Amino acid sequence: MADKPLILILGDQLTPTLASLAADKDAPVLMAELADEASYVRHHQQKIALVFSAMRHFAEHLRAQGRTVFFLSYGAEKKINSFADAIALMVKREGFNRLIVTEPGEWRLMQDMQNWSAKLGIEVAILPDNRFIADHAEFERWADGKKQLRMEFFYREMRRKTGLLMDGDEPLGGQWNYDSENRKKLPKGHMPPPRLHFPPDEITQNVLQVVKTHFGNHVGTLDKFAWPVTASQAQEQLAHWLDFCLPQFGDYQDAMKSGEAFLYHGLVGASINLGLLDPLSVCRQVEARYHDGQAPLNAVEGFIRQILGWREFIRGLYWLKMPAYADSNYFDHTRPLPDFYYSGETDMVCLREAIGATRDYAYAHHIQRLMVTGNFALLAGLAPSAVNQWYLEVYADAFEWVQLPNTHGMALFADGGVVGSKPYAASGAYINRMSDHCAGCTYKVKEPYGDEACPFNYLYWDFLIRHRDKLGGNPRMGMVYRNLDKMPDDKRDGVQASAKKFLEQLR
Repeated sequence: MADKPLILILGDQLTPTLASLAADKDAPVLMAELADEASYVRHHQQKIALVFSAMRHFAEHLRAQGRTVFFLSYGAEKKINSFADAIALMVKREGFNRLIVTEPGEWRLMQDMQNWSAKLGIEVAILPDNRFIADHAEFERWADGKKQLRMEFFYREMRRKTGLLMDGDEPLGGQWNYDSENRKKLPKGHMPPPRLHFPPDEITQNVLQVVKTHFGNHVGTLDKFAWPVTASQAQEQLAHWLDFCLPQFGDYQDAMKSGEAFLYHGLVGASINLGLLDPLSVCRQVEARYHDGQAPLNAVEGFIRQILGWREFIRGLYWLKMPAYADSNYFDHTRPLPDFYYSGETDMVCLREAIGATRDYAYAHHIQRLMVTGNFALLAGLAPSAVNQWYLEVYADAFEWVQLPNTHGMALFADGGVVGSKPYAASGAYINRMSDHCAGCTYKVKEPYGDEACPFNYLYWDFLIRHRDKLGGNPRMGMVYRNLDKMPDDKRDGVQASAKKFLEQLR
């Protein structure tokens, strides 16, 4: 039998230099919009639209290069719901007898993929994903024998490996990390620059109609869809950000402002995770702005750390720790997710702003995710499985390999310290320091407890009281617990009573 290979491209593998495409430059390509992938959680409508549109545009790009592309649009073939269904159809219809595919980013799909050869009766070659800076083996070697895995030290290895922001063997400026300089609140009346958005073209318009018809009951709206859906648009958006936002990104990357969803953030996470932008290329473009004198070191280093440090570290940790990692629940939290995580209907301005941006744009920046929605979920004792599902559903850049460790480990501390050395728990004072939200809120951020007090205040102390057995010995929590020990009995009683009342009413 003659060899007849087929290349399968997943929806987040939209890169011309992908390992599977490079492995056979003549083999036809299969791409498919699938019910199983669009609905295994109820993904945000804009997220589905972004992936489908980017896929359709990438298929056109491959065809323009002379590739044969079999594209199964959503619902075009009856009973084709999964990748295995789509491949079986191509085997039957076209006679393909060998499949080439780049490894997926998610554990569930890898388990499925490893069964395809036996299930479909064809040879399946699963190639490593060549779009990351560190491969699985490199991360495993780095992690081997370490009692604790800390991003900061892995990040330094990636700096040395790539040469980014290095002066020989030493970091530029004499420091590895400038995070302490990146915590400024926006000045009163300060307006961030306008952002670049992309009106939907004909392909995207058609996709929006598909999503409206089939996924209109999913979270979010399509009205403000303006994501880049091609590599050229993604690069154009990056260039605009480099020109107008990067110089002040460092100072204000942790800031929040009512009515402003994007501020100075790069908005490149979704494009990188889909494969429209190369992460190392993005980092080098950012680095060049420092060497050209167009952006300060704290801004450049802070951005590069998010990609070279966090993104690579989180991916390595995900594959090292799965599948047991997803089931950990260090604090035994079980409370259901409140309805307002989907509706945004809450009197707490900070949550309303973060969830409103999420609903309207399938986006919220990292402090909104970590210190508002994540912080609330931690303090209120929400079930990690429910919170993880929400984060995976609602953000355009969320794929499980990157979402799960960030949410489960960093925001919820549900892994007991695998990702971070302490919980990212905070009272309303932090939100007041980094935003303008508290000034217009129903609740009073200066009140420690009571019906008018900011719920973050009493939930914070109640969380520390409830979990002293697990956190009291943490050396990074020593000062907090010393302050708790100095708290007057009447205040402690008020905190616990307010938290109990609030949580009993939470639905």
